[in-house]
Amino acid sequence: MKRTIIDTSDMELNENVLAIKRVTKVVKGGRNMRFTALVVVGDGNGHVGAGLGKATEIPEAIRKGKEDVAKKLITVAMDANHSITHDTMGKHTGAQVLLKKAPEGTGIIAGGPARSVCELAGIQNIRTKSLGSSNKQNVVLATIEALSSLKSPEEVAKLRGKTVEEILG
Repeated sequence: MKRTIIDTSDMELNENVLAIKRVTKVVKGGRNMRFTALVVVGDGNGHVGAGLGKATEIPEAIRKGKEDVAKKLITVAMDANHSITHDTMGKHTGAQVLLKKAPEGTGIIAGGPARSVCELAGIQNIRTKSLGSSNKQNVVLATIEALSSLKSPEEVAKLRGKTVEEILG
C-alpha cells in the first residue's frame, strides 16, 4: 500500500470518532484502565485517514488518534460525479470491503464504519458491501486500503503507454 506524505497544515480536516473502547490490564496491584479511540479524519476533498490513540483518559486518546492520522493520510482518486474511478476490494485481517462505482444521485450506500470513511473522503456516490469480520477497526482499515488502491484513468494510461480515451473506451 503506497502512502505519500501530505501536508496537513493548510487543510481543513473534519474528524469522526468511531469507537472508544475501555481496555483493562490486570496487574499485581489491581486493574489498569486505559482507553482506545478509533478516529477517522478527512477534508471532504479526496484526503482521508484513520488512526488509533491509546491513553488513560478519553480526550487524550482522541488527540493521540488524530496525531496518528496525520501520518497516515491517503489521497482518493475520484471521477467527475464524486464517485470512485473503478470497483475495488480491500482486505485487512478478517474484514473485506467491496467498493462499487455508482452513478450520480445514488448517494452513499454503506454500513457505519465504511460510510464514515467515504463521507470524510468526499465521496458522494458509492455502493459498498462489508464481508467477513464486522470489527469496526478492521472494516475502516480495509476501506482505506481499498481507497488507496484506486488509480485514476490518467495513471493507468501512463502506466500502459496509451491515451485516456483508449483506457475509457
